[in-house]
Amino acid sequence: MTSPSRITQAILPALLLAILPSTIALALQVTGLKNPAGFIVDPATGHYFISNENGGPNERDNNGFITRLDENGKVAKLKFIEGGTAGVTLHAPKGLAILDKTLFVSDIDKVRRFDLATGRPLGEVDLSAFKVDFLTGLAADGAGLLYIADTGSDTILKVDMRGGAKPTVFVKDAALAGPHGLAVNPATGTLVAVSWNEGKILEIARDGAIKVLFANSFFNARFGNLTGVDFDAFGNIYVSDFSQGKVLRIDPDLRIQTIAEFLTTPANVSIDRKNHLILVPYLSGNAAEMNGLGRERKK
Repeated sequence: MTSPSRITQAILPALLLAILPSTIALALQVTGLKNPAGFIVDPATGHYFISNENGGPNERDNNGFITRLDENGKVAKLKFIEGGTAGVTLHAPKGLAILDKTLFVSDIDKVRRFDLATGRPLGEVDLSAFKVDFLTGLAADGAGLLYIADTGSDTILKVDMRGGAKPTVFVKDAALAGPHGLAVNPATGTLVAVSWNEGKILEIARDGAIKVLFANSFFNARFGNLTGVDFDAFGNIYVSDFSQGKVLRIDPDLRIQTIAEFLTTPANVSIDRKNHLILVPYLSGNAAEMNGLGRERKK
């Protein structure tokens, strides 16, 4: 079996050559992970969090964990939150989102809440009113709204965490085709979702109306199983393609470009907008990377 260090050594040149044509702002590898599925930054502190499934995506083995990195991207605590310890239940964590001082984690059919500073468990988001199938991506709008992707039931749930409101169905439609990664456009507040089943990139208005931005066609199967999506500070969209081993960039004029390829199972990609970094976990590579995105601007 190829070691994580050898995997990341192979991955790194492809990313740097594609997205940093002039200068390398930052290139940092995180190894020693166990099936990392999500990777986000806390914009308030600059700390980073990585979800580790540590086994199969549906295994209820209570051995999943969350890794915390410091603001320099160094591992502060490999198992900052760990299933089976300190009253924590965590099986196969995937999606991550931060609202205020709470870390939200999707875990098969639950969304668990943890204190961002201490890792202390704070309970779950009450999803008892829904027949939840397989939860993946999470997204927060920064103002209290949390979006939850249920890949297995073609549903995206929404909950306003500010006033203790109950979750509601934001959109349920076969056109979602297994929604996986979610991101809120920081400029417009609209939601973007990417599809695991059919390789779609979708924009969803506040009223739940779905607009297809990109999709495969009979003559062009450009996308595989899409897992992650996020925006940079200049309005560019980044999408991870798990099965085709690619990261794509879509500019505000909807011009699409492959910025990295030949990657090992890129999972839920995200962007550190303040530092202009792309954060990529490699699920089967047991590794993750932070890479500078150069200095491209919206034109």
